[in-house]
Amino acid sequence: MTDALTAARTMVTGLVGEQAEGWDRGGVLPRELLTKLGSAGYLCPQVPAAHGGLDWDSARTGRFTAHVGSLCSSLRSVMTSHGMAAWTVDRLGADGQRAALLARLTGGDLAAVAFSEPQAGSDLSAITTRIVRDGDSVVVTGTKSWSTAAAYADLIVVFGVLDDGGAGAVVVPATAPGVRVERIGDPLGCRAAGHADVHLDDVRVPAEHLLGGGGQFMPLLITTALAYGRMSVAWGCVGILRACLTAAGTHARTREQFGKPLGGHQLVARHLADLLVAERNATRACEHASLCWDEGSPDQVLATVLAKHVSATEAARGAAIAVQVLASAGTRDGTAVARAFRDAKCMEIIEGSNEMCQLLLADHVLAGE
Repeated sequence: MTDALTAARTMVTGLVGEQAEGWDRGGVLPRELLTKLGSAGYLCPQVPAAHGGLDWDSARTGRFTAHVGSLCSSLRSVMTSHGMAAWTVDRLGADGQRAALLARLTGGDLAAVAFSEPQAGSDLSAITTRIVRDGDSVVVTGTKSWSTAAAYADLIVVFGVLDDGGAGAVVVPATAPGVRVERIGDPLGCRAAGHADVHLDDVRVPAEHLLGGGGQFMPLLITTALAYGRMSVAWGCVGILRACLTAAGTHARTREQFGKPLGGHQLVARHLADLLVAERNATRACEHASLCWDEGSPDQVLATVLAKHVSATEAARGAAIAVQVLASAGTRDGTAVARAFRDAKCMEIIEGSNEMCQLLLADHVLAGE
């Protein structure tokens, strides 16, 4: 498995090369890049081998995710959304649904998840998208906002409310009549991640596209998908920090001021130490959370929220430190540190904002657990 992970890192490093800056500036990832990675199983590596996946555990997936995140956060964001879609299908779908859909998601088709709505962000209980059964079909109506990777997706996993009051997740082809995907222009961070609003106007799909037949409890439904997303974002933040550490360290060793390397000045050295601490804090939090996942620990939920909160907070702080060390060189748009500064800020918002994570952690304390 280590060799497989090494091969995955080598492949993605070669595919990305020096292109991340151009992708960020242009706001688009090459379709052939995503298809190639998807066909290799690298966009959702935890899918079981029986369904064409790599059957990786959380720890291996996390280490790979961190590597992708160190190269290009936009690519890692697509990987997160695609992986969430696959995770949702695997956890909620019936046997036939898993067999049919996961084969597509490990075979080159791209997927996204659609949670948020104009009036339902942190409060996903406010989702109003309707999924109405009609004979051998379901009809989906609503608007989803800021759906990562939706601009690239062949399939969109849409979360909504059923006509019987329960909740459900339905797999909607992006080309189905009534679907309109509207790309969000010039987002602050992860500019090439394909963020889009998804408009669903009486979209009719076969009833078997409703995962598990629907009727789930909305908080449980959302948590199932969000848990994977939070882990992926957390490990992606480790990648952001590693990219910042590399850039800041290189600059501090090679840039001279007042007759000596920049890193020889104590205040700059302090910044480097703080950046290293941030990276190690985030890494250890993610390693612990992945261990909880792989061992089926009862602390899995807490550890996941903690890892996401710690990693996102440290990534935002660490990216700001890196910009400070590089000074004007760190402010040129599109470069690794400038991208990290913008991308990391977004990580404090998505898949549970810092404030939501803090509330969940506080609830754990108040419950006396």
